[in-house]
Amino acid sequence: MVASAKLHKAQGRIENMLPYQRKLNGILTNFLSTDTSIESPYTAERHVDRVAVVPFSSNSSLCGAYNMNVVKLLEEVLEEYRPLGKENIAIYPVGKKVEEAVRRMGYEPQGSYQAMADKPSYEEARKLAEELMDTFVQGRADRVVLVYHHFKSAGSQVLLKENFLPIDLQQAAEPAAADAAPAAYESDYIVEPAVDRLMAELLPKVLCQKIYTVLLDSNASEHAARMLAMQTATDNANDLIQDLTKQYNKGRQQAITNELLDIIGGSMK
Repeated sequence: MVASAKLHKAQGRIENMLPYQRKLNGILTNFLSTDTSIESPYTAERHVDRVAVVPFSSNSSLCGAYNMNVVKLLEEVLEEYRPLGKENIAIYPVGKKVEEAVRRMGYEPQGSYQAMADKPSYEEARKLAEELMDTFVQGRADRVVLVYHHFKSAGSQVLLKENFLPIDLQQAAEPAAADAAPAAYESDYIVEPAVDRLMAELLPKVLCQKIYTVLLDSNASEHAARMLAMQTATDNANDLIQDLTKQYNKGRQQAITNELLDIIGGSMK
């Protein structure tokens, strides 16, 4: 019941965030539909010599295989980039469980973000996104990878590995393009003061919103997984109670039968 109530709140946060995200991605989609060339330090493709990985988990257990699946996919990602050397792999774990797993693997986390896992906050997500963007622009990482659960429904959460940086503009605009109605006008804009200035403001907002979206996705997926795990545990406990009750009744009946046989046998003697 607690997990169900928290899931309801998490779904509400996602629904409240979606209109803003759609409009933000819609602006990006409109610019991509023009002949305007977009250049940004966040779109720069480089040879990958250093990588940053951001896995999202929960702070507590009792949510089925939710955390275990995140750790397994993280291990696969680290194995993929193992030739780079541990010193060239930076991990930003969001959640206590994955942070503990990172330490067991022999890596030192780049920070502790446990508070974000329990109470998703746009301000905290923005700080993490800005730190990742700064790491990428300064060349301390040539790629930033996200590992998280995407919340589709209460019964379906999809484990994903996505590239956060460099940003794929076409992929970032896909959700807005899918939701948008066919435009009845030409995408012809006059931008003031300049396209570069506008994109310099827009892309960081898109990236910050992405981290916040992933955070909400992960949080909702955690509560959905916990609700399902607790429901399964409750059903199993009820089945166990029924089996034990049957065994108890059988034993009690057998004991009464033996006592009656002893009494009858004694009276006959």
